[in-house]
Amino acid sequence: MPRIGIIDDGPVWDAFRKALRDLGYAEGQTIAFEYRATDGKPDRLDQAATELAAVPVDLIATFGTPASKAAQRATATIPIVMVSIGDPIGSGLVANTARPGGNLTGNTILGAEMAAKRVQLLKELLPNAARVAFLRNPGNESHALILEELRTAAARAGVEVVAVDARTAQEFDPAFAGMMEHRPDALMATNDPLQQLNMEKIIPFLTSQRVPGFFQARENVLAGGLVSYGASLPELFRRAAGYAHRILTGTKPADLPVEQPMIFELVVNMKTAKAIGLAIPDAILLRADEIIE
Repeated sequence: MPRIGIIDDGPVWDAFRKALRDLGYAEGQTIAFEYRATDGKPDRLDQAATELAAVPVDLIATFGTPASKAAQRATATIPIVMVSIGDPIGSGLVANTARPGGNLTGNTILGAEMAAKRVQLLKELLPNAARVAFLRNPGNESHALILEELRTAAARAGVEVVAVDARTAQEFDPAFAGMMEHRPDALMATNDPLQQLNMEKIIPFLTSQRVPGFFQARENVLAGGLVSYGASLPELFRRAAGYAHRILTGTKPADLPVEQPMIFELVVNMKTAKAIGLAIPDAILLRADEIIE
């Protein structure tokens, strides 16, 4: 029975498991899962990946760059399927997205490449915006390039970008306190797993301070964020299950190109807009794929 190792299980992995069931796998009968948790502590990633490699599992599935890098350090032979990577080449995960080589493949969320579009959306919603905060996980190597591209795009629009750093769950509160000393006109977050695990801190804080929050995942807007623009996170996990299936049935990771998302969603939460006193322009509402009342 093939075994798949997963670091930091959670609801976000449900789409991955469901897609495997749709492909004919039955947990406990034709497939098994091994889980290791880090509890949001980055120093535990290497331990979790090393333990999975020692089981050994037949495949490791990872969400985000930090977990993927830990798995890469843990094994050069066990296949690794990455989900939602911001910069797979810049992070050193693969040498080439078309021909990954090695034992890693998967999909990317398109991080830095989306900077200009997100700045454009920011200026449409907040024409007078002069300063935006970028919530960054310094432990996520892709965030360095995202921040660089975001600053370049924002400078052309006359907007200053301020990095707000949180490497662990305990660092969000002091990071936000420091941020509010130089109140930004908005905050941009990412799909970084640490941020996704701590949305119950991020979203209520932004709402209470009436700071518009720009996210990448629809799920964050359903949870009370203002607006999101990006690829569907559940779809990325479903696509990753297809990669896992192909690898478990004999295809080498090196022969599977790293996939980029093709469809992007614009989601707006009107309830949150009213709560923070923001009027959403009709032009954005007309383009929105989903409006939450």
